[in-house]
Amino acid sequence: VQLQASGGGLVQAGDSLRLSCAASGRSFSGVTMGWFRQAPGKEREFVAAIFRSSYTPHYADSVKGRFTISRDRAKNTMFLQMNNLKPEDTAVYYCAAAPRIIFSQIGVPSSYDDWGQGTQVTVSS
Repeated sequence: VQLQASGGGLVQAGDSLRLSCAASGRSFSGVTMGWFRQAPGKEREFVAAIFRSSYTPHYADSVKGRFTISRDRAKNTMFLQMNNLKPEDTAVYYCAAAPRIIFSQIGVPSSYDDWGQGTQVTVSS
């Protein structure tokens, strides 16, 4: 599957952004979709995911209550609504797809097969 992430930008602390991830090449159905982020000098870290069988969302503790992951199956698009952004949320955000992942691995980047190109989110204080 080919993934195209968009929606990043420069905002102030407390602002909101909505990231989108458009997929082509295959349907989202039965595929775990996730968002990860990578700040300069840091490893890529898990942000949120929707598991392929339950379609329930899962979040990193650092974004719980502020970020919401969702998907529009008709449009083959995934979203990440980010509210109350903080400077520590600054990173390049990537969307990823994993057709065969097991639940315990949803937060592991190497478990995902396909990646979008990333979109920069910068939050100023």
